[in-house]
Amino acid sequence: MITAATGPDPAVLSWSSVRRLFDVVADGRRAQLAGLGLLVLLGAVLPLIGPQLVRLFIDQAVAGSPLSWLAWIAVGFLVASLLHRVVGIFVGYATTQVAWAATNALRERVARHVLDLDLAFHDDHSPGELIERTDGDASALSSFLSSFLRYVVGSLFTLLGVLSLVLIEDWRIGLALVVYVLIAAAVIMSLRNFAIPSAIERRAASAELFGVVEEELHGAEDLRANAGGSYALHRFRTTLARFIRAGLRSSGTSRTTWVITGAVFAAGTVLSLAGGVWLYQAGSITLGAVYVLFRYTSLLRDPLDAIAEQQQLAQEAIAGFSRIQQLLALEPSIRDTGRSAGPAGAGAPSVRLDHVGFAYPGGAPILRDIDLAVEPGEVLGLVGQTGSGKTTLARLLLRLLDPSRGTVRLGGVDLREIPLAELRGRIALVTQHVQLFHTTVRDNLTLFGTCPAADDAVIDVLSDLGLEPWLRSLPAGLDTELGPGGTGVSAGEAQLIAFARVFLRNPGLVILDEATSRLDPVTERQVERAVDSLLTGRTAVIIAHRLDTLDRADRIAVLDAGRLVEHGDRQALGADPTSRFAHLLRAARAGALR
Repeated sequence: MITAATGPDPAVLSWSSVRRLFDVVADGRRAQLAGLGLLVLLGAVLPLIGPQLVRLFIDQAVAGSPLSWLAWIAVGFLVASLLHRVVGIFVGYATTQVAWAATNALRERVARHVLDLDLAFHDDHSPGELIERTDGDASALSSFLSSFLRYVVGSLFTLLGVLSLVLIEDWRIGLALVVYVLIAAAVIMSLRNFAIPSAIERRAASAELFGVVEEELHGAEDLRANAGGSYALHRFRTTLARFIRAGLRSSGTSRTTWVITGAVFAAGTVLSLAGGVWLYQAGSITLGAVYVLFRYTSLLRDPLDAIAEQQQLAQEAIAGFSRIQQLLALEPSIRDTGRSAGPAGAGAPSVRLDHVGFAYPGGAPILRDIDLAVEPGEVLGLVGQTGSGKTTLARLLLRLLDPSRGTVRLGGVDLREIPLAELRGRIALVTQHVQLFHTTVRDNLTLFGTCPAADDAVIDVLSDLGLEPWLRSLPAGLDTELGPGGTGVSAGEAQLIAFARVFLRNPGLVILDEATSRLDPVTERQVERAVDSLLTGRTAVIIAHRLDTLDRADRIAVLDAGRLVEHGDRQALGADPTSRFAHLLRAARAGALR
């Protein structure tokens, strides 16, 4: 159901990855980046001034210059050092702002893309893993961008300045340093590619650990009730052990790179000092120039050291960005037409399934050659044993899935020709599992304004559903924030809130998937009148396991192993002792009597 373009090798930072990363950072921020570049350049030039002032101080002191002149040189050195620190503060703030702005935009893009991916993708990936992909990888990228812009880019400017000044000072030492820098850079770049695979493994293990923790926390109540704590703890320890082993391997490769780069830095310092002493003894340079060469060689270490120190962040960022690219390369099979070709009018639409079949890729058929019609304003009861395909059929009506063969039509129009926003605006689904969000009652009812309604209209709907006393009991009314997952709201109240959402949307087609199964008898009676009102003037499909909920159905469709085995008038089928529906009714009554 989901296709993916062939992406880059996540272990290698290709030029295409660099371009994509630059596009992410520069999107809408080119002027800001230009200003930041000038600030970084200033911060890179300032460290070059200090050694020249120290050189002047040494040479003037050797020459016997007045103490007052030496004092002014010292003051100049202090001013340059202070200015360097101040600019560094501004650069740090600006780079952090740019990095967070860029990665927050990337987080939003990834989140939108994940929400658009098919149900098959979400069935194969835990929420914890997707949280790690959406936030964890973006956070690693943000940390890297912030430090990269501040330290690596600035240090590279310093490197170019140092090499230029040393070449001017003495071309022989300058050429030697150029060769040294090229060798050191080659060593560090090769070490980077050596270390990245272990970083990718570590991030994958982290995503797996997040998934396990999220799943076990979500099922904590069932685990406690069924004595599953030992298994959960064993699974957590096993996953944590894999994460620790991956982390140790990643840490080991990082430490290896640190040792090798340290040896490269030490060799450069020794060679620079030896060259300076040799030129001084030959009378080619002054004692102050020896210090400048030594100090500038030390400054050469800063950009290379910055790259080495950023290895871990770079590894995780490159791995995370590659994984984000691979995620964004996934394309959902449910594609929006983008053109308004939906059914005319806003009333109750007809529903028709023509020779509809569905199967996941490589899987057995779930629905087989379904022919079914629901007239405008008609209520269809959909029954069948667990696994017969009832929920899959509802997902086809909502176009959460597309049929493998055949056509689903709403108001005579193929669902694939109707823009998704228009389609979802005309259909409402209520299930027994109601998702409430950690936000206000108003936002929970209007789904963050996607079905806008005035407060008076919201209160009228809640009153019709018998929720007005509950609303009055809330400390801030509609502005009261519900806890995570609807903490503090009973199952019956949550189900009634789900019905309220449907009333506020006013759809033409309503799908009730065992929507009253969680209601206690008192609350169920409370909602009966509201359901009658909801179904009036609308087309409806009621998916039921409790057959007594089908009293409102005009027609009944019976599914068995993905096939439509019976379809007809509810009363006629119920009165026919040979019908499957009548058999199901007798079995339900017998079960209720036991």
